[in-house]
Amino acid sequence: MDLRGTISPDRPLLVLAIAEEAAYLDPDLPVLLTGMGKVNAAAAVAVTLAHSPLPSAVINLGTAGALHPGWAGIHEVGSVLQHDLDTEFIRRLTGQTVGAPLALGDGPTLATGDQFIADDDVRAALAQRAQLVDMEGYAVASTARRFGVPVRLIKQVSDEAGAGAERTWKESVDACARLLAGWVRDQL
Repeated sequence: MDLRGTISPDRPLLVLAIAEEAAYLDPDLPVLLTGMGKVNAAAAVAVTLAHSPLPSAVINLGTAGALHPGWAGIHEVGSVLQHDLDTEFIRRLTGQTVGAPLALGDGPTLATGDQFIADDDVRAALAQRAQLVDMEGYAVASTARRFGVPVRLIKQVSDEAGAGAERTWKESVDACARLLAGWVRDQL
């Protein structure tokens, strides 16, 4: 976890997983680097929000894999689910709903899980439920909501979440970071 800048109630907190994705952001903006995965993201956001003034919003920026051919560019997520948590099974087993999908607005569905998707069969299964996949979005959104802070998930497609995705992500992360920084300059 690495918090850069100062959080204040009059501006959003930008949340990203790793420094490579944040490389071109304005250094005066409040930026939280959580580390990869849902546990790191949830813990970093919770600790930060508990020990700082609450920001006007939490904006999770980052890369995402495309689960359908032809998906590219930056997308604001409309809903997010956990692909590695069997919410329906837990509901049948305990009668409790744990980890239900979160509605955020209009836009594609993001599947979050603690797995980098680089397998065509896994990609095909996830494509039945979502358009994009990442490793932190659900955790960031859920934690921000628990603190009553508005949240947005902004994802730049970096790869096609199938065979060769690791190579593609490594080759595209710098360009993705530039595009995400451009989105911040244009939208905030």
